[in-house]
Amino acid sequence: MRDAVTSLIKNYDRTGRYLDRDAIDQLKSYFSTGTARVQAAAVINSNAATLVKQAGSALFSQVPELIRPGGYAYTTRRYAACLRDMDYYLRYATYALVAGDMDVLDERVLQGLRETYNSLNVPVGPTVIGIGILKDLVAEQVAAAGLPTGDYLEQPFEHLIRELGEQDI
Repeated sequence: MRDAVTSLIKNYDRTGRYLDRDAIDQLKSYFSTGTARVQAAAVINSNAATLVKQAGSALFSQVPELIRPGGYAYTTRRYAACLRDMDYYLRYATYALVAGDMDVLDERVLQGLRETYNSLNVPVGPTVIGIGILKDLVAEQVAAAGLPTGDYLEQPFEHLIRELGEQDI
């Protein structure tokens, strides 16, 4: 698992280059949002259960067939598994948020997800919708706490959405 700083340095070291203006600008950008990242993570952590519950309710309102007989979240066990997965995505998105690097999402969430979802016959579309809902709820909570929102906050969720949307699961 890497953060924005170690990823940047690794890339420059691999090519034997000194940090140039672009690298310095990337570092400045990362550090300028550092406090906001940590504060946003604290807001997420203290509201995680509520965020997951609200996201689940919103998802099942938008895609009610998921909880109807035969749906992928039908039965208590499947419903709980869906909420567990949403919590999983939220937790790892928070790690990536603090790190300022999506490496943790690639390593710990996205690798192997295709096989898991295929083996369980789980469609990815509702997952992508749920992650989008989480993104919006997190932005609302962070803004309500008086913290800045923006790209730094959306990046982990957008990365998950983009990568899952590009996979044919």
